[in-house]
Amino acid sequence: MKTLLVMRHAKSDWSADYGSDHERPLNQRGEHSARIMGRVLEADGCVPQVIVSSTAVRARSTAALANEAGHWDAELVLDDALYGGGSDTALQVASAAPDVESLMLVGHQPTWSTLVTAVTGQRVEMKTATVAVVGFDTPDWGELASTRGELVAVYQPRDYEEGALGRVD
Repeated sequence: MKTLLVMRHAKSDWSADYGSDHERPLNQRGEHSARIMGRVLEADGCVPQVIVSSTAVRARSTAALANEAGHWDAELVLDDALYGGGSDTALQVASAAPDVESLMLVGHQPTWSTLVTAVTGQRVEMKTATVAVVGFDTPDWGELASTRGELVAVYQPRDYEEGALGRVD
């Protein structure tokens, strides 16, 4: 069984001084949410072995902060195809993943909602820093396009109290 974690980047800072949309950073709340999600997933034993992130600053920062806060020690790979690509592109990126059991993709809306719906048939509201966990009954990532996944869990940072997780900043 393969587990795909689909994570939307955390809240970005629209008021920051940045050049292009690609360079927009996280705001303080976004940094905090990314850390919370790292800790929540670690506490639930839902830890990726490899993270493939969009190259956008807000996505790769979300991935790095969650990885660090959750003590995942996951390999972080940047893939420009996840910035601006659609759900088919995201599925192709996942299908080319190395032979690991648990993979996380970090990227953007509306692609992530579309992707989760396409692979599970269920609609999930992918707010900032939300993680949808999808299980696939297949031994090979290359079979994702022909395999229906099951929505196992949805994590949203607003659902977790900092006190229950300890200090995350």
